[in-house]
This record gives sequence, structure tokens and C-alpha cells, in this order.
Amino acid sequence: MIAFEVNDMTCGHCVSTITKALKAVDAGARVQIDLASHRVQIAPTEADEVELSDAIKEAGYTPVMVSDAAVACTPGAKAGHGCCH
Repeated sequence: MIAFEVNDMTCGHCVSTITKALKAVDAGARVQIDLASHRVQIAPTEADEVELSDAIKEAGYTPVMVSDAAVACTPGAKAGHGCCH
């Protein structure tokens, strides 16, 4: 799972734009977006993190890579994985 924090993502239109941009570079990717935490998580099938980051940037947003440990602690993470108990 690749994750970015996108603080300039502020509404449903932003979510839609970012999702479309990511799907354009990796149609099979699973994209999960939590608008409240500004978190974009992607399970890619073809693209790497640079391609995904570039897609978000080209859509007009500012992605910041999030570490694996932070991803494991996001809302909805499975208990017992990472720091979530």
C-alpha cells in the first residue's frame, strides 16, 4: 500500500479528481481516500509511487509520501497490524 497526505484536497470534487488521475496511470489500482484526514491510499497494480505522486501533482495537488508505519495506523486499519492493537 502506498499512501500520501494531500492537505490541499478539501472536498468531494478533489477526491474525484485525484481518483480519476490515479486510475488514469493505473486502471487496476485500489484507491481509498479519507477526506477528513487528507489521506490517499493506493494498492497499485502497475504504477510505482513516483508515477502515482506525479499523477496527483498533475491533477493540481501536493502529495506528501506517508511512511508504512503511519499507513498501518490509519482509521480502518486491521487490529494487530503495525501499531494498531
